[in-house]
Amino acid sequence: MTQADRDRLVTLKKAKKKLITQREAAEELGLSVRHVKRLLYELKRHGDKAVIHGLRGKSSNRKIEEKIEREAVTILSAPVYQGFRPTLAAEYLRKKHSIQASKETVRQWMMRAKLWRGKKAKVTEVHTWRPRRSRFGELVQWDTSEHNWLEGRGEKLYLIAMIDDATSRLLARFVRHDSTEENMKLLWSYLERFGRPVRFYTDKASLFQTAEKHKRDEPGVEKDRVEMPPTQIGRALRELGITWIPAHSPQAKGRVERNFGTAQDRLVKGMRVAGVTTIEQANQYLTNDYLVWWERELTVAAANPDDAHRRLEEGHNLAASLSHVETRQVRPDYTLRWDGKLYQIERQAVTTGLRGANLRVEQRLDGSLAVRQGERYLPVTECAPADRPKAARPKNKPATTRRAGRRGSDWNKDFDLKKAPKLWQAVQASGHRQREVL
Repeated sequence: MTQADRDRLVTLKKAKKKLITQREAAEELGLSVRHVKRLLYELKRHGDKAVIHGLRGKSSNRKIEEKIEREAVTILSAPVYQGFRPTLAAEYLRKKHSIQASKETVRQWMMRAKLWRGKKAKVTEVHTWRPRRSRFGELVQWDTSEHNWLEGRGEKLYLIAMIDDATSRLLARFVRHDSTEENMKLLWSYLERFGRPVRFYTDKASLFQTAEKHKRDEPGVEKDRVEMPPTQIGRALRELGITWIPAHSPQAKGRVERNFGTAQDRLVKGMRVAGVTTIEQANQYLTNDYLVWWERELTVAAANPDDAHRRLEEGHNLAASLSHVETRQVRPDYTLRWDGKLYQIERQAVTTGLRGANLRVEQRLDGSLAVRQGERYLPVTECAPADRPKAARPKNKPATTRRAGRRGSDWNKDFDLKKAPKLWQAVQASGHRQREVL
């Protein structure tokens, strides 16, 4: 009998001896008058044991059978479930093996089977989180995670994610490279699905910001900041009227970083159980399973029901903005060079002032090429490479050899170097002959 049971017994005995009323006893014990009457009746029949619950020391009527516990432990001991935590393990036992058990029950099973080790709560420094933005689409965090997503079962993948700050709504995709092209494709999907957000919040990666170059002996802090040209994504956001905000630390964009932490645990293990080995299967599982779970469990309602997204207007051309854009100058023959190739502007598009003008060249995401002057697109065709005649290369002459049976020259037949005059004698003789001629 516990101390609480003894205190309750003292109160009930006072009510039994009519030292206090049953209503006063009920108020003191925090029970109803009817329940106090029931306890007094049990006290009269069973004595002091009336205050002790009848199931104390016995197994709960809702206790799960031991054979179900053994089955669950056997399932969770398989290599495919290695590293699963109790919460995720409980979900997979319920979804795939029809074993209904709470996460706390599964936690106790795993601890008894030494599949999970309980951890004591640590007192950490209290960190005050920044409050969420009030409207959906007011701020969207954007980042990429490099991780061993397939655990060696396939090629290396990157996960690009965009998460709304107000609601935690998530849009993500697996890609092979963290490139400008792949990020633009996800941005295109976001804009078509939700519209144009007010701001994007990213890190200072080279995809979003052009870094200023400095010499080693000239640190940048000692010089005035130079305005650098925008990157392709930065230019696209400007054309679409979306503000870009750089984060000064990973902690600043904590919402998308915590999303990656959850994905690197739950998403990796889910794809392992599903047997995902390719990028197509990974994106299918991501869309049909993980993002559905995320939408159901982790999204919240915005404080303000107004949607801050702005719709795409007629003047917004996603194909033009979300492309690789550079400037090229028209040559005297109305051609321009791009990517090592020569393109000819068609004759009907030639106008006054076009020669020498700067044109906007757009390499679209679908691989096509578009050339624009102001607001007008010019039709161009790729020029075939000119067939230049190759200069004839002189062939190496073979060493000359005397033909058999051919008589050689005999101009020095009677010449004898030893009997020949000295050089000075030959010079004098030559000078004497020249004087005679004169």
